Amino acid sequence: MPRALITGITGQDGLYLAELLLSKGYEVFGLIRGQNNPKYELVSKTVPGVKLLTGDLTDVSSLVRVLGIAQPDEIYNLGAISFVAYSWENASMTSDVTGKGVLNILEATRLYAGDDVSKVRFYQASSSEMFGKVQQVPQKEETLLWPRSPYGVAKVFGHYMTINYRESYGMHASSGILFNHESPRRGPEFVTRKVSQAVARIKLGLQDEIVLGNLDAKRDWGFAGDYVEAMWLMLQQPEADDYVISTGETHSIEELLEAAFAAAGLEDWRRYVRQDPRFMRPAEVDLLIGDATKAQRVLGWKPKVSFNELVTMMVESDLVEQRLLAK
Repeated sequence: MPRALITGITGQDGLYLAELLLSKGYEVFGLIRGQNNPKYELVSKTVPGVKLLTGDLTDVSSLVRVLGIAQPDEIYNLGAISFVAYSWENASMTSDVTGKGVLNILEATRLYAGDDVSKVRFYQASSSEMFGKVQQVPQKEETLLWPRSPYGVAKVFGHYMTINYRESYGMHASSGILFNHESPRRGPEFVTRKVSQAVARIKLGLQDEIVLGNLDAKRDWGFAGDYVEAMWLMLQQPEADDYVISTGETHSIEELLEAAFAAAGLEDWRRYVRQDPRFMRPAEVDLLIGDATKAQRVLGWKPKVSFNELVTMMVESDLVEQRLLAK
């Protein structure tokens, strides 16, 4: 039975990945920060087969201890402070967790593997936010990175550190440069879930409007459940490498709103939407669209869920949740 350790187990990617690995017969361990973590119960309920271990990406000694207990064949480093807007409010903590945390888990992995670097395979969750002020459309693995947020800068550090450990120590360490991927499990602070949740509440008469920032920004949105399969496929390859994971389609926030309100049977979304400068980024990333040709060719991976299917899935899930909460 293969063994896997997932950091960031409490996020949407961690939950979907845990479900995938359990379905493939893995023994799965999840890293969780603090004994009283409010999401402990969520993970235990959603993926009861996962064994949870306490540790901290900012503490190498705790990571070495966790690896000694889990003894993983595969490590998926999904842990990060991943809300871009928050990264401006707390750039230092974002750098420590999202950036230096990658170095810590890589070093703990190297120490755990010892002389046998093939003992464990490592996955790093890189991000399309690394492209920032895009220098090429669509973005590929070789596209120059130009991050425009503390989060993006921290992800660039982690991305290059993963490459450095692969080239310096011969580690099987791969990075997935994942473009925006969403699901009903996405946190409500993210724009896609903020929209789907608000649309459900507007449909049910629980709120009147949704307040957003830039409606012109465009993103390449896919389904998180599809994207975790790509993570697993990377670690099944004989050689480690870096891959862009994306749908190759771009949609604006306006298109997201149109699809979400349509999914709820509401017309003319503009009646319900108000813009507020407070939700504008200091340095906006205007157009992200990925070229996943390499992943399709080498991994045999393609997204299965379309943009409209994803938005409909999220709105329908939030309609169910909000009806229950309103009772």
